[in-house]
Amino acid sequence: MIDPLLVPTKLLDFDAAPLARLIENRGWRGLSEYDRIGAAYDFVRNEIAFGYNRADDIPASEVLSDGYGQCNTKGTLLMALLRGVGIRCRLHGFTIHKGLQRGVVPELVYPLAPQEILHSWVEIEFQGAWINLEGFILDDAFLKVLQTSFSDTDSLCGYGAGTDCLGAPPVAWNGEDTYIQKTGIVQDFGVFDTPDAFYLSHEQSFGWLRGALYRHIIRHWMNARVRGFRSGRLKTDRRATHAHAEPANAT
Repeated sequence: MIDPLLVPTKLLDFDAAPLARLIENRGWRGLSEYDRIGAAYDFVRNEIAFGYNRADDIPASEVLSDGYGQCNTKGTLLMALLRGVGIRCRLHGFTIHKGLQRGVVPELVYPLAPQEILHSWVEIEFQGAWINLEGFILDDAFLKVLQTSFSDTDSLCGYGAGTDCLGAPPVAWNGEDTYIQKTGIVQDFGVFDTPDAFYLSHEQSFGWLRGALYRHIIRHWMNARVRGFRSGRLKTDRRATHAHAEPANAT
């Protein structure tokens, strides 16, 4: 019988040549279960930079080609790599409050952002339990900028982070849950076998004009800002980043 939590899909295309070659060249299949998870997780966390792709519902091979991603797209890539090395996984869908993106989204266009932004994390089956993986979203270089900039607080809601433990967030794989945006969650959509199924049921509501502006202009502006923060060329703005998001329908 085919295991639905191990098969490739249109988005989880671990059978595509670039992903298959990556898995083979890294030798991940020869590792222990714990280390297979850790290798895929660390690759997505730090070798795929935090950034914004053209859409949420793009295949893992495109995320790999881009070399950057955000919660949903990095999650798709992580799921593809995990299934490619035999780790059962699924998606848990949410929305997060747009305040989490304040600082990354330029203030000029921040009012155009939807109040709730589509979000997800990856759940893996490990040693008979389901583990939540969300801490892969921010790469270490970007996270360290936030930790330095906001060293006087552990509570941050902005710049892609929603956490009460900024100084030492649970982002490293150690066999347990990892999180970096958990405090911003608004709605919980439940569990889906694949990102394909999730995006058939839920999509980010921009509208035609805002969607076009995001794909062709705003996301490139956001990515330039992220690169600027990461390199030290831009300084973080401390306004409105310590407040928690205000969940409306959290479950």
